[in-house]
Amino acid sequence: MTSLPRRIRRTAAIAVALAAGSTLAAAGPANARPATSAAPAASAPIAKGLYQSAYSERHHVLWATAAVGRPPVTSSALVQVDPKSLKIKASYTPPVSNPTNGAVEAVYGVAVDDEHDTVWTTTTRDNGLAVYDQRTGKHLASLPGVNHAREVVVDERHDTAWASGFGDGSVVAFDTRTFKEKKRVTVPGATPAGLAVNERTGVVYATDLAGDRIIEIAPRAAAPRFIPAGDGPISIALSKDGRTAYSADQAAGALSVIDLRKGAVTKTVPTGAGALSVAADPRTGRVLVANRTTATVSVVDPRKGAVVKTVTTGANPNHVTVVHGTVFVLAKSGSGPAGEDEVHRFRVTR
Repeated sequence: MTSLPRRIRRTAAIAVALAAGSTLAAAGPANARPATSAAPAASAPIAKGLYQSAYSERHHVLWATAAVGRPPVTSSALVQVDPKSLKIKASYTPPVSNPTNGAVEAVYGVAVDDEHDTVWTTTTRDNGLAVYDQRTGKHLASLPGVNHAREVVVDERHDTAWASGFGDGSVVAFDTRTFKEKKRVTVPGATPAGLAVNERTGVVYATDLAGDRIIEIAPRAAAPRFIPAGDGPISIALSKDGRTAYSADQAAGALSVIDLRKGAVTKTVPTGAGALSVAADPRTGRVLVANRTTATVSVVDPRKGAVVKTVTTGANPNHVTVVHGTVFVLAKSGSGPAGEDEVHRFRVTR
């Protein structure tokens, strides 16, 4: 655990970095030597200011969020991408939130609820969430009260959407049928960032970026449980059986493999500076880590505790999603013909 003065300094730096849509440069280990290296199989320009993506099994599309600049943010979009061609199928502009300066309800984090045919987004600058209809792109609801909402994750089995309130240490649950808030857990001094949910048990896990731990919230628990993680955990994913968590540790430039039953880190795998996003592939058991500073995605074998392949992406990979063994990486590279950021695609192989 970091000392209190160091945590305070790092928390302040993290808050500034997140507000700017950037990341901290890692002071930890350099990028691990992979067994192989490769380039993405396909890439395409999407939009300026790409942030996160989520896949819809129901519609077989990839949803991506984009927002440009600092407040007042006047350019933002919820984009629907064909996962095969990587072409844009539709793009929806969030509603205006401030007519005086033209600011829109900009979207950043994203999750799909195929059961209710909706898309949930964080409206970080407006301290809340927004819900859209998947078929029409219609804006259905604005849900305030999540301070600097960073990520959202949907538990379809329990009709719940969870959001992380980075600004005040809260993790907030909403009913995905009524859009009403139904639970709020606040950990004083915490900075909840990444989220993952075990839909079998209804347990949600949030990374505490400044506290170097995971916050576990169980349906019937009277209080949250705290599990150690690596240095600066910012993103989290779960194994197929839900017994293991994987955190992308931004400050360390590494992946932590965490035994949730024991409440302990069992392996630390150096991946690269600025580890920012993590996803687990249930088919192969591989774990993907996007390393923003080194412009790479590491493919990790968590059992061996080793990087088995490194894929070089465009500059500033921001988010990684894996679908049936196919990886989609959003990179804030600005390398498109009109300065757009790009999506990269490749396969996970053993």
